[in-house]
Order: sequence, then C-alpha cells, then structure tokens
Amino acid sequence: MSAPEPEPEPDQHVHEVVVVGSGFSGLGQLLALRRAGIHDVVLLEKADAVGGTWRDNTYPGCACDIPSHMYSLSSDPNPDWSRSYSPQPEIRAYLERVAAEHDLRGHVRFGQEMTGATWDEQRRTWTVHTRGGTSWTARFLVSGVGALHVPKTPDLPGAGTFTGAAFHSARWDHDVDLRGKKVAVIGTGASAVQFVPQIAGVAAEVQLYQRTPAWVLPKGDRPLSDRRRRFLGRHPHLHRAYRAAMYAALESRAVGFHANPALLRPVEWLATKHIEAHVDDPALVAALTPDYSIGCKRILVSNDYYPALARPDVEVVTGGVREVRASSIVDGDGTERDVDVIIYATGFHVTDAYDALEITGRGGRTLREVWARDGMATHLGMTVSDFPNFFFLLGPNTGLGHNSVVFMIECQTRYVAQAVRTVHATGMGGLDVRAEVQQRSNAAVQHRLRRGIWTRGGCTSWYLDATGVNRTIWPGFTVRYWLETRRFDPEDFEFFGSTADAAQDAPIDAGTDAGTVRAATPVG
Repeated sequence: MSAPEPEPEPDQHVHEVVVVGSGFSGLGQLLALRRAGIHDVVLLEKADAVGGTWRDNTYPGCACDIPSHMYSLSSDPNPDWSRSYSPQPEIRAYLERVAAEHDLRGHVRFGQEMTGATWDEQRRTWTVHTRGGTSWTARFLVSGVGALHVPKTPDLPGAGTFTGAAFHSARWDHDVDLRGKKVAVIGTGASAVQFVPQIAGVAAEVQLYQRTPAWVLPKGDRPLSDRRRRFLGRHPHLHRAYRAAMYAALESRAVGFHANPALLRPVEWLATKHIEAHVDDPALVAALTPDYSIGCKRILVSNDYYPALARPDVEVVTGGVREVRASSIVDGDGTERDVDVIIYATGFHVTDAYDALEITGRGGRTLREVWARDGMATHLGMTVSDFPNFFFLLGPNTGLGHNSVVFMIECQTRYVAQAVRTVHATGMGGLDVRAEVQQRSNAAVQHRLRRGIWTRGGCTSWYLDATGVNRTIWPGFTVRYWLETRRFDPEDFEFFGSTADAAQDAPIDAGTDAGTVRAATPVG
C-alpha cells in the first residue's frame, strides 16, 4: 500500500503588500507601512543589495546635485555627510544603514526582478512575476522602481561593429582601464558632467559628442568639518531646523520655474559667466552656451566640467554621430576619429520606463496599452483607474527640478500607508481611483505645466514623452503636493469587495456607502 500524499506546503509567497525596489522609495515605504501597523510586507529587489539607483551608478564622480542634508528621510536625518553635496558611496551607505538600523532586510527578497504583474479580479490580489520564475501574491502592490534605473542607449549605425569596450555610465565597467586610451563620451547630461572631469587627464584623449549643451551652474560644494558634523549630531532639533531652512531656500526656486520664468534670467546670466570664466576659446563658449531658457532642461551643477572641456586633450564634437566603425566614430560632418572606448552618457528610459513591464489590470488591459492611448495619466502620480490596489512611488509628474525628490517620496509613502489602513478599517477588499478623479487630477497638472519653464523654455528634454507632453515634472511648489497628499481622501476612490466574502466583487461607491467608508479616519 502506497504512502499517503504529503500535505502541500503553504504558499510562502502570499503577503498583504508587495513593494518593488529598495531605493529611497522602497525602504521609505517599508518604514511608512510599519508606522501604520502593517507588517506583512515583502520587498522585491532585482540585485543582491539595497540602494536602487545609488547602488547601480558607480561612475567616477557620481554625486547628488541636491544639498546633502535635504537628501535623506526626515525620519532618519543624517548629520554626518562629509560634503555639502554627498557623493554616491555615502548615499548608498546611508541607505544600507537605514535598512540595517530598522531591521528592514528581513522584508527584502534579493534577486527578484519584477517583469510584470497581473490583477486577479476574483481573488482581488496581484500576482507579481519575476525574471527567475518566482511569483509573489499580494493584495496591494507598490512600485518603487523609479525612473532612473533602465539605461537608454542610442541605436547608432554600426555600433554593433565596434571592437573596443563600450558601456553605459549607469553600468560603469571598472575593469576597463582608461589610462592612455582614446575615449568617446556620447551625451552631455548629468552623469557626463560629473565623470568627464574625472577621466580627463587619465585618458589620452576625450571626445565629447554633444547634441545639446546643458546649463551648468557653479556647485557650492565643500567639505563639512568634523566639528560641524558632531554639533548637528548632538543637537537633532537644530539639525531639523537647518533642514527646514534649506528646504525653504530650495522651494523658493519654484517661483522662477513655474510662476514667473523671467525671474530665472539672472540665473541664466550667472551660468553664462560660469562658462566664460573657464573657457577662453570663443567658438567653444558658443558651442557650450544653450539656445534655450535655463530651467527648460535639468539644470546641472559643477565646478570642474568647463575647466575639463577647456583642456587640450578634450574635444567637444557638436556635429553628432553619423556612424560607429570597428575602431572609430564618424561625426555628422564626416570627420572620423579613432576611438578605443565608448561611454554612453545618454540617460534613462523615463516616460517609457514601464513599457517593458507587463502590468495587467482589470479587464485584461495592460498599463502599456492604457498609457499608449491616454498618455501617462494618474491621480497624484500614484494611482491609475482600473489598476486596483496598485500604487506608484515617484510616478508620472512627481519629479522635481528645484527641490529634493525624497520629500515627494515621503509624501507618497505616507499616503499609500493611509490608503491601505483605510481599506483595512472599512473591511473592504480594495480600492480603485475614480476615472473622473484621475482625469481631473491629470488635467490640473497639465494645465499648470503649460505655464512653466519646462514648456515655454524652447527645448525638448527627457521630461517630455514622445508626443511632447511633460509626464515627469511636478508643476510648482512641493508644499502644494504635500497639501494634496497629506490626508488620503476616500471620496476619490471606489471601494469594492469584502475581506469576509471573497466572492463579492461588485464595486462599492465610497460616496453612497458613506457610513462605512467616511467613518474611517486615515492614519498618518
């Protein structure tokens, strides 16, 4: 007689919340959920360590372009930054320390790269699919993957025939020795501004292929003394006051970006003088001076970029790239230059970052299809109609050009925790943002963007999608975003189902079921 079949093991991959990504967004969400009393949470991380973009970007000179003391969670301020603009290794170490001090690693599952997610209407759960084949099921799904994690490499004619080393700045190949090499850098964005000064003088020659110059301001970067750091560490209330003053100073810049772009003209004058102070060649000055208003593209900061470009072993090529050959590049004017190494400083997939993910919501509709039809439309950058119990962190139109995105992240993680708590408090199965609320929210954002420098400045940028619509930047003051997200509003959502009756799938209108839904007080 055969032995009885063993009882199946319980599914260990079923959780209340799945969070994806372990950068500022993902770790911040774990902390916000914990503060709200929600502990059945797992965080999926594609790599073998936490840190997000600050783990992935290790190119020489990588650093933050927001002052250090604003680039940390308000719950975990860091008084120990070594410089006024923190370098990448310190930011990564900070995130690792936050994870360790709050014992967050127990929630993290490494080597789990999300490839998509599917909503199950009957079970009212999300199933998250990963590259390794493991599936994770949860009632709520929070995407903290961000916009700066999928490198964008141009499809240049002949690039596949190049026999030398070639890599993207976000995947820096530290095994490639640049000493004595002829290095071509394609792109002049934030990463190039930081690493070109580091490789100039190491490489025998640097060719910088510039399509559009960036506005670059002086960087007020300096070492922070041990005495200052100890003082801020001993007086956390003064550290908080210092952060508040810094926030206010950065926030004031939104006036020029949004309300009155003419106020940015003195800043543009300063940036022009910054070029002229370091570059003597009039032709090079002209090549490095943008023909669009400052602020239209991301404003960069550096003290050593222009001095590096003025070196005799650095050449700025403005004719574009016509063709890549086995050991050379032909520019748009037909000039061929020998090249040993190509470094792509061409940014990331931002407005199309989710195209590679198969996110399937109600009715079998995918996020890719919905956004291809309607554009990247959301409510407050976090929720999309017909994708229930699904939240974005740093989603569409919540990026910033003037202040720290960590502030935005904290607004969002608090809001998501309130939403989950509200569903729990009502005993419902979940929520879905009302289509009319999403439409109204997105229309208001786009209306305000039309007045800002990002639209009126005379440029194209990675802020814009393929149709020229800004799907990246939050228009105006972050205080406004804080006010709009400070309290989760149940009236903006339809609540459905019941935790006590999984078969009940009919939507329940928060407006008509006011006795249940409105009675819940969001917890922040």
